[in-house]
Amino acid sequence: MRKPLIVANWKMNKTITESQEFADLLAQQEVPGQGVDAVICPPFTSLALMQNQWAESSIKLGAQNVFWADKGSYTGEISPPMLIAVGCEYVIIGHSERRQLIGENDNMINRKLEAALNAGLIPILCVGETLNERENNIALQVVKEQLDNGLGSLNLDDKPIVIAYEPIWAIGTGLNASPSDSQEMIAFIRQRLEKLFNKELADSVRILYGGSVTVDNIAEFLSKQDIDGALVGGASLSAESYANMLRIASK
Repeated sequence: MRKPLIVANWKMNKTITESQEFADLLAQQEVPGQGVDAVICPPFTSLALMQNQWAESSIKLGAQNVFWADKGSYTGEISPPMLIAVGCEYVIIGHSERRQLIGENDNMINRKLEAALNAGLIPILCVGETLNERENNIALQVVKEQLDNGLGSLNLDDKPIVIAYEPIWAIGTGLNASPSDSQEMIAFIRQRLEKLFNKELADSVRILYGGSVTVDNIAEFLSKQDIDGALVGGASLSAESYANMLRIASK
């Protein structure tokens, strides 16, 4: 049985001081140590601080991006070894905001995935369609291409990976795909993983829903057969809200 996974993506929020305040508040919450996996992805500037805060806890540390080279003349980028050195176990790759705002394409995402996997990081690959693509009934084709181009050339034997389905039109808008629609797409993603790799891998991969997830709606998403957790944005910026989601998921 796949263990629920709740990933907090802080995006470009929280200074070091604010990150410390979050950590202090989270320590006051009753965070379940079993039944759910917790990953928090703060900005790069807070990674070292968070490593020290949660070194002895069940909370895992993740980054919001990574480059495909270990070192070199790549101004502004960060490498897999750098992330590992500050305690990261996970890394978000291909988030829609980076695809749309920064111009990342499937080839770049594929290279990042390969580098992360080779370094021993667990990638969280984000896939999803725009509202226009959904309205034109090509959402499945868009997600299929993102999966095929991102993962098709990789060897995933004994290398864990997480998939996050995030309908782009639901991110930060207050809208969200219905749990039934999300289940349909996530079941399709699992079927595609089976075709790309094998059934054992497809059955083991945790697939998350992301898109305006809140304390009020997370339980309904998690009640669906193929939805294994959530990639949470704005609602994860509150320690109380994030702890509540972990408690709901652990049940």
